[in-house]
Amino acid sequence: LEKADGGTVLADGKPVTGPGRERLVMFQEPALFPWLDVFGNVLFGLKLKPNLTNRDRREVAKYYLELVGLSRFEHANIHELSGGMKQRVSLARALAPNPRVLLMDEPFAALDALTREQLYGDIQEIWKARRKTIVFVTHNVREAACLGDRVLLFSPHPGRIQEEFTVNLPRPRDINSVDLAAHATQIMKALKSAGKAEVIAPK
Repeated sequence: LEKADGGTVLADGKPVTGPGRERLVMFQEPALFPWLDVFGNVLFGLKLKPNLTNRDRREVAKYYLELVGLSRFEHANIHELSGGMKQRVSLARALAPNPRVLLMDEPFAALDALTREQLYGDIQEIWKARRKTIVFVTHNVREAACLGDRVLLFSPHPGRIQEEFTVNLPRPRDINSVDLAAHATQIMKALKSAGKAEVIAPK
């Protein structure tokens, strides 16, 4: 969304220079179309698949609504949904065109704690079923340890990869488990250390 100052991003060995059908974004806010119902919003994403027939598009939309647990709400209006349900619709819409990479920008940040925990389980089950590459941005250390296999810690100014952590716990993971807490503590220590270094760095 912003032009890079330098460096290169590669996907399958090819440079990424702009938007592409093989990469889709799920934002912090649902960004749904209020004039379309739930089914219409998911169906809209399938316009990226011109080779599909209308019947095929409808079948794909129904599949992903079932995958996110919203089959019973396919004809509901967007304003009738809770925050968590809206994010499930956003997730179904992002997954429906079958992108190779799903970019998730703090998608659960605005949700209450209970809804977030439910979605942690949901997204792990969806990942198990579809095996998508997901790049997940978060400021929540436990969330990163719960959902990520690789956690990259960025330095604040300038934003560079400072450290990498591997989380090799089996799935599904419970965000409140003792084993996960140990990984989160390790990441948090590095985060605090980076913060102190920034504060005392000479100008």
